[in-house]
Amino acid sequence: MRIGIIGATGYVGLELLRLLAGRAGDEVVLVTSRQEAGQKLTAFFPALAGLANYDDLIMTEPVNLAGRADFFLMAAQHGAAMSLVPELLSGGARVVDLSADFRLKNPALFEKWYSSPHTSPELLDRAVYGLPELYGDKIKDASLVANPGCYPTSVILALAPAASAGLLEADQVVIVDAKSGVTGAGRTLAPGYLFVEVADNFRGYKIVGHRHTPEMIQELSLLAGFDLKLSFTPHLLPINRGILSTVYLRLKGNPSVSELREKYINFYKNSSFIRVRPEGYAPETADVRGTNFCDLGLFYDQSCGLFKIISVIDNICRGAGGQAIANLNLMTGRPVEHGLILSALRP
Repeated sequence: MRIGIIGATGYVGLELLRLLAGRAGDEVVLVTSRQEAGQKLTAFFPALAGLANYDDLIMTEPVNLAGRADFFLMAAQHGAAMSLVPELLSGGARVVDLSADFRLKNPALFEKWYSSPHTSPELLDRAVYGLPELYGDKIKDASLVANPGCYPTSVILALAPAASAGLLEADQVVIVDAKSGVTGAGRTLAPGYLFVEVADNFRGYKIVGHRHTPEMIQELSLLAGFDLKLSFTPHLLPINRGILSTVYLRLKGNPSVSELREKYINFYKNSSFIRVRPEGYAPETADVRGTNFCDLGLFYDQSCGLFKIISVIDNICRGAGGQAIANLNLMTGRPVEHGLILSALRP
């Protein structure tokens, strides 16, 4: 299978290339970069030297792409995919888009949160939201998959079993306190992401109005059957990889942690990447570093009547590249976990 990677020089592009190296039957035949066009891939990423056919790949401009690959993995900035995807689909290719261009079903919502009009709204209904645990059957037949954001992946997986079981209370505001490693900002040269600004420091950002908020609300509202109220606060951790999201909420009937855990285990019984941890264990980002796992810990604070759900993922793997490969597996008729059962990079 011929695979093209659009936007290959970011952290997500590198993760895709890492995960695709050595997969039998798959070959990366095209890598694009507007800024690095003409440069040898392994000159830009020396860590990839000697892997697969990467020494032979030269990065090109993202033009005249139709027909040059069977599958395209779009790792470009928001706004790029909506202009390129129509051409790729018309050329017979199938696409996994890792940007936000096709995640929100309402084009007005996209314009509101991303400050630009959607130029391919006719494709929004065609795009399948790429969370395998929820939409695996639809992903198999999809021509366009909208890979979820990293924060939404951690939060939706934390709440999906409770929402599907009718345990969420419609009158409450679900509180999400989330922390991400610096790679979540992309390969951005900005003062706030310099080593001396991040190391030995911890801060919140976009305290109100983070772009991932409507994506979480959209998917969880569908599961819950009502318009969910959610307050999301992201923070920047002084680490490279990882997201830890803590969700605070009330649940109908106040089930015991054991009862709730059984519901979660049953909901995810066929999900290779979800690990519901034993009672009392608080998952850590190191448990999932470099993997496609999402680890969940369930707690009840009797003093205030709140449940606390801890969800940890690797933001570049499970939150981006690994999830895209899982979707690619489903689209090609392979087991979702093909090439993705990896142990954590620990220490």
